[in-house]
Amino acid sequence: MDPSRAFLKDVKRVVVKVGTAVVTRPDGKLALGRLGSICEQVKALLEDCIEVIFVTSGAVGVGRQKLRHQRLMNSSFLDLQKPQIELDGKPCAAVGQSGLMALYDSLFSQLLVTDNDFKDPDFRRQLCETVNSLLGLRVIPIFNENDAISTRKAPYKDSTGIFWDNDSLAALLALELKADLLILLSDVEGLYTGPPSDPRSKLIHTYLKEKHDDMVTFGEKSRVGRGGMTAKVYAAWNAASAGIPVIISSGYTADSLQKVIRGDHVGTLFHKDAHLWVPVKETSARQMAIAARDASRRLQALSSSVRQKILLDVADALEKHQDLILVENEIDKRLALQSGTAKALIDRLSLKPGKIAHLAESLRRLALMKEPIGEVINKTEVAEGLILEKTTSSLGVILVVFESRPDALVQIASLAIRSGNGLLLKGGKEATHSNAILHKVITEALPKKVGGDLIGLVTSRDEIPDLLKLADVIDLVIPRGSNRLVSEIKESTKIPVLGHADGVCHVYVDKAADIEKASRIVLDSKVDYPAACNAMETLLVHKDLVHGEGLQKLTFALQSAGVILYGGAKVAEVLKTPKAAQFHHEYSSLACTVEIVDDVHAAIEHIHEHGSGHTDCIVTEDQETANLFLNHVDSAAVFHNASTRFCDGARFGLGAEVGISTSRIHARGPVGVEGLLTTRWLLRGTGQVVDGDRGVLYLHKDLPVESEPFVRNSVNAIMDVPIITNGEVSQASVHNVSLTKIPISNNTNGCVFSNVVASPT
Repeated sequence: MDPSRAFLKDVKRVVVKVGTAVVTRPDGKLALGRLGSICEQVKALLEDCIEVIFVTSGAVGVGRQKLRHQRLMNSSFLDLQKPQIELDGKPCAAVGQSGLMALYDSLFSQLLVTDNDFKDPDFRRQLCETVNSLLGLRVIPIFNENDAISTRKAPYKDSTGIFWDNDSLAALLALELKADLLILLSDVEGLYTGPPSDPRSKLIHTYLKEKHDDMVTFGEKSRVGRGGMTAKVYAAWNAASAGIPVIISSGYTADSLQKVIRGDHVGTLFHKDAHLWVPVKETSARQMAIAARDASRRLQALSSSVRQKILLDVADALEKHQDLILVENEIDKRLALQSGTAKALIDRLSLKPGKIAHLAESLRRLALMKEPIGEVINKTEVAEGLILEKTTSSLGVILVVFESRPDALVQIASLAIRSGNGLLLKGGKEATHSNAILHKVITEALPKKVGGDLIGLVTSRDEIPDLLKLADVIDLVIPRGSNRLVSEIKESTKIPVLGHADGVCHVYVDKAADIEKASRIVLDSKVDYPAACNAMETLLVHKDLVHGEGLQKLTFALQSAGVILYGGAKVAEVLKTPKAAQFHHEYSSLACTVEIVDDVHAAIEHIHEHGSGHTDCIVTEDQETANLFLNHVDSAAVFHNASTRFCDGARFGLGAEVGISTSRIHARGPVGVEGLLTTRWLLRGTGQVVDGDRGVLYLHKDLPVESEPFVRNSVNAIMDVPIITNGEVSQASVHNVSLTKIPISNNTNGCVFSNVVASPT
C-alpha cells in the first residue's frame, strides 16, 4: 500500500461517481460492458462490508445522441446544409434520463435531485435517513442531478447554487452522508499537469493546491458530458478541504475500484493533510531520464579508448571497494532471512566469495571487445559521389526493472557504458543496500565529463508508473522478473519492451541418448544454479526409456542431488511422485517436473504448449532427430547435447548480458552489447539534389566495408590492462606506451604491444 493512502484500510462508506465518458460510448450509447464491470466491482466492495453510494452522469450524453438522431430523421436535405446548433443540455437530460435510469432500475435504487432540494433542511435530514435505510438493506442508492429542471444558471459562477453538476453533487453527498472516501471515475487515469494526450503531461499522484494550482493546464471539457476535469478538481478540492479524501481515477480498467481501496499508487489523491506529507516528486522521473540522455550523448562523444578506460576504471573500483560491497550485501541477506524470504531468492541476492572479482574480470573483457558504436554494417554508392553508410548507434536511454540480483546491476551498467546508453535502474527491494553501494561505486568511477547521471538508480517503486509514461525520453524498457511484472509493464507503457517473463526450460532425453551423458547434462541444467532463469524446470523422457534403466538413472541422479520430482500424468504412476499442478511452472529451486513423451514430435509439441520460449535442449546421438529438434523448437535458444545453463551472455562471449529476451523483435536470447544498439544512416555527398529524381543517376552499388583501421591511442598514464596468453588472463601495468588497436580474427579480441616490458602486478 502507498504510505500516503494508509487511511484507506479504515474506509467503510464510499461515494462512487462515474463520469459521462465512463457511462457512455463515443457514439453516445450506454457502455453496457463497462457498467457491468463497475457493478461487479461494487458487488466485491459490498462483500468486503463497504457501503457504496453511487452518483452517475450520462443523461445529457445519452439524450444528446437520441435528439441528434431524431433531428437528423426530421431534417430535409436543405436543413442539413445549414449550420447545426448544439443542443441545449436541459432537453438532452430530459430525453436521456429515462433511458439511463431504466438501466439502473434493475441494478440500484435511484434518487433524482436538484440543488433546490438541498436548500430544505428537512429534505437533507430525510435524505440521510433514506440512504442509511437503503444501505442497511444492502441496497445501493444511485443519485443523478435532475438537469431537466435544474435552476442552476452557470457552473461555479452562480453564488445561489449549492451544487452545479454531478461531480459537485457527489462531493456534497459525501459530506452529508459522512462518507470515508469519494471516488471520481473518469476516462483518464487522474489529474495531469496538462492535457493527458500531451506526452509532456505528467500524472499528479497527490494534489497540493499551492503547488499544482498554477502548474495544471486543463484541456477540453468532457467530450460528452458537461463537466470535464475542471469540474472534478473543483469538487475534489472542496470535499477534501472539508475532510473527505477524494481520489480521481480511471473507470476504464477492470479493477479500478479495488485498486483504489487497496491503496495502490493509482489516480490522483486529494487530502486535507497532503501538505504535511513529503511532497511527491512529480518531476523527478523526467529529470532523471533527461539527465541520463544528456550524459549518454557526452559518453558517445568520447573516443573509443576513453570509453574502454571507463570500464577498466569501474572494474578497479569494484575490487577496491569489495569489502564495503560485501558488508552491504550481508545486511540485505540478514533482512531477507528475518522477513522469511525463500531460500531461492536469497541465493539470487547473495554475492558469493569471488563474485566481485569475477564481475571485474567480465568488465575488463567487455572493454577489450570490438568497438560497438559507429561500426559500418554496409556501404552503398547511391549515385556518383553520393555514399551511404548504415552504422551502429546507441539506443539512447534504457529503463531496466530487475529482480533482486545485485550482480545484474553491474552487468547491466557495464553494457550501458560500452554501448553508450543512458540507464535507469530499479532493482528489487530485497537488494536495496547492495544496489545502493554498487551504484555509488560505479557512478563515482565515471569521469566528470560524463557525470554520474548516466546511470540513475530508481529507489521507489512509485516512480515506475511515471517513468513508463516517458516515451519521449526513454527508448527501451527491459523488465526482468515474474510474468506478472512483465505483463503489467507491457500494459502500462507505449515504450518498446524487451524481456522474458518465465524461464520454463526443458531437457528432452531421446531414446537414442547416451544415458551417462544425459545424466550429466540433466543434473547440471537443474543443480548448477537452480534459481537461474536458464535452469531446467521440466525433464521430458522418451517412452522407450521407461522400461529400461534410462528413466531410473536420470531420476536417481536428480534425487541424489536433493531435487524434488513432480510427475506429469504419465510418469506419476510409474515413479510414484506427487503430481505436478501444471507444466508451465518455474520452480527456481531444487525441484522439477518429469514427464514421458512418445517421441521427439511429442516433445516439441509439449515444449510449444507449456514452455516459455527461453532455452530447450535435446540429448540424443541421432543426428537426424537432433536436427529436427533444433530446427522446429521455437525458442530463443535451442541446444543439442549441452546444458541449458550455457544460455548466458558471458558464456556466449558477449561479455555480459542485460537479460535474456524471448521477444521476437530487435533482440532474442541473451542480450549483450549488440542488443542495446540500433542503426543510423550516414550520407556523404558532393552537392547532389533530388530535383524530381532528375538530378542524379542512381547506381545503388554495394561497396566493400573497409576493415577497421589501426587506431593509435596514446596512453599518458599508468594503465592496468589484462594480458591474455593461451587463454589465461593476468594483470599488467603499461607505462607511457603507444597502444595499437587492431582487428583480430576468430572472434578473439585483445591488445598487441610492441617493444613493451609487462611485469605482472
